[in-house]
Amino acid sequence: MELELVDSRLDELDAGLVAVALAEGDELPDGLRDAPGADDAKGEPKAATLLYPGTPRRVLAVGVGERSDLDAERLRVAAAVAGKRAASLGARTLAWWLPDGSGPEHAAALVEGTVLTSYRFDRYRSQGSEDSPAGQVERLVLAGPGADAARIEPEASAALIVASAANRARGLQDLPANELDPAALAARATELAAAHDAVEVEVLDRAAIAGRGMGGLAAVSAGSAVEPRLITLRYAGGGGGERIGLVGKSVTFDSGGISIKPAARMHEMKMDMSGGAAVLETVAAIAELGLELDLVAVLPATENMPSGAAMRPGDIITQLNGKTVEVTNTDAEGRLILADALTYCVRDLGAARIVDVATLTGAVVVALGSTHAALISNDDEWAAAVERAAERSGELAWRLPLHPEHRRLIEGKAADLVNSSAKRKASTISAAAFLEHFVDGVPWAHLDIAGTAWDTGREYVGDGASGFGVRLLTRLARDLARG
Repeated sequence: MELELVDSRLDELDAGLVAVALAEGDELPDGLRDAPGADDAKGEPKAATLLYPGTPRRVLAVGVGERSDLDAERLRVAAAVAGKRAASLGARTLAWWLPDGSGPEHAAALVEGTVLTSYRFDRYRSQGSEDSPAGQVERLVLAGPGADAARIEPEASAALIVASAANRARGLQDLPANELDPAALAARATELAAAHDAVEVEVLDRAAIAGRGMGGLAAVSAGSAVEPRLITLRYAGGGGGERIGLVGKSVTFDSGGISIKPAARMHEMKMDMSGGAAVLETVAAIAELGLELDLVAVLPATENMPSGAAMRPGDIITQLNGKTVEVTNTDAEGRLILADALTYCVRDLGAARIVDVATLTGAVVVALGSTHAALISNDDEWAAAVERAAERSGELAWRLPLHPEHRRLIEGKAADLVNSSAKRKASTISAAAFLEHFVDGVPWAHLDIAGTAWDTGREYVGDGASGFGVRLLTRLARDLARG
């Protein structure tokens, strides 16, 4: 999508659709108050009224609620409403008349909402399907009299890069498992590295994974004929600070293994690589932004399938750091592959601070729904930095406790640990307690995105893939680079 900032009067805008934000109790801008349809305009959130002032030809008044409550999230939603209406009208250019007092973050929110709403996954659909949209916005204009482009442009342009990266992550989430297997995910990482001089990639195959002693990834992948991959990206942006590590769960299809999942909705388990998709496209966004920091990213990629070669309940495996784990549930596979990736990220790649992102537990959906990801950490300062990035990005996270009693839930008898507690207590937290054993005490934050990666129902991402994590992680990287 093209982005343009212009200093213009409202009646000078030439676009397929012009959108204006209308707060409750406020009047429409000059030139619109007597336009046909103006009497129907409402300021309540998501209300949309089409006006025909003549110049411009069509204006959509989008309600944003009380002016005192106007924030970036309300504007993302308003942008989504306008983007959908523009597409239905076949408008290729959408112009937003910036609300009074708009700052860079408001402009960025309008960009994010518009770009995220433009996402389509239709590569497998026949041309001319009845429910396909009439068009797609290709150009976004932010306009206003005396629009301060020098102040707004950096944030608006960054929002375009980051939201586009989130859409690419959604595209990976949506791909079926017969198209996006671990090798295909590795190919995307290789393509990313080829496009950016600051990025290097390394990919380990099944033999190398076993040879390095990554017992968790080797065990989970054993049941599938599809080869696993351990994908590593290194971004050298300079800056002289601590090396940041990102780890993304990348199970390209999760049947549950021998502890097989119910058939209902199993087709959605192609999205169990959502954490890896978010990490991968975050690296792409960071590279495009040219952020001054050093970062490493690790994606343990595999399928989890039942077969005669699959790991079994009761098996005992040895992880990369030497800890032994009794497998009590083969559907608790994500923590096994993340454990090896976390150890590798710290010991081999030198990460001083880590965030892992994973669709790890169904329990987090019960606890937090699709509004917040769960945040669990061993370090208050690092957790606070992640929380700030979550709040600023609009990808919200809620910190859960990590108590010694939670850690006891995954203590083993036949081995050091079990991968799933026999007690149905604090399942999201006990999964994180398991992961804590593999970070060697460095500041670490775990984001369980099982409730936010898919089917959130938010206006700008709908009910499918959300790309959750890209905006949050990139915001964190930007904060660290500035710090």
